[in-house]
Amino acid sequence: MGSARARSGDHRLNRVQTYLAPILAAHREAAAADRRPVGPLVDAARAMGPARGFAAALRAQASAGRLAVIAEVKRRSPSRGDLAADLVPGVLAKAYAGGGAAAVSVLTDEAFFGGSAADLAEVRAAVELPLLRKDFTVHERDVCDARLMGADAVLLIVAALEDAELADLGALAAEVGLDALVEVHDEAEAERALRAGASLVGVNQRDLTTFAVDTARAERVAAVLPGQVVRVAESGVAGPADAARLAAAGYHAVLVGESVVTSADPADAVHRLRVPCS
Repeated sequence: MGSARARSGDHRLNRVQTYLAPILAAHREAAAADRRPVGPLVDAARAMGPARGFAAALRAQASAGRLAVIAEVKRRSPSRGDLAADLVPGVLAKAYAGGGAAAVSVLTDEAFFGGSAADLAEVRAAVELPLLRKDFTVHERDVCDARLMGADAVLLIVAALEDAELADLGALAAEVGLDALVEVHDEAEAERALRAGASLVGVNQRDLTTFAVDTARAERVAAVLPGQVVRVAESGVAGPADAARLAAAGYHAVLVGESVVTSADPADAVHRLRVPCS
């Protein structure tokens, strides 16, 4: 497998001169400074026990007739500041599970989102649901670290990666037992994801330039995703009406952060999003 290479100044960074750019720059700088050899990390990750089956959990709930909910453990965001700075990850995850969540997404980026690997470990110990490590994956070590810290899926953002990186990191995720949620923002990125072999695609409705939510984005992009792809809608899901619209557009799941993490009753907030789907 080829190495996922950073190429400063290339079109990848030119396309993401947005809120995402400083985050990616920080993560690529950290990756460049990390001298751990990749081989032993891959071996350790491959030796982990079976993953919990992230994509399978989403498809199972959708097949049973309900939109699957990936509920997020998220303390803050660069755009909104503090959301729930004092949350207790395990307690929140148990509430999500009680509301019927199919999976939990855990932010592990510390500098920009206030998360940590310890948050993911706490959630792992608290619930039996599959977990997504929500972070900015730019190197093979990031994939291995996700598996080693207890994640069942890893996030790959198409706008942040070259085609070769996307393919290499996706292949490594599969090799170590992780599902890869490949995030796209438009039809062109969706085509890139599919060419790289993505079978689990997240469509982020938030515009990378303006940070505004385009509620029609997910519906447009859904039209280019083949039927066998597990489809996840991200951002801008404030309540059951949004969830119903996305279910009607053919999505299997929604990934929801702000509206559930700030709710006075997170279990009920998750439950109300589990609308019927075909």
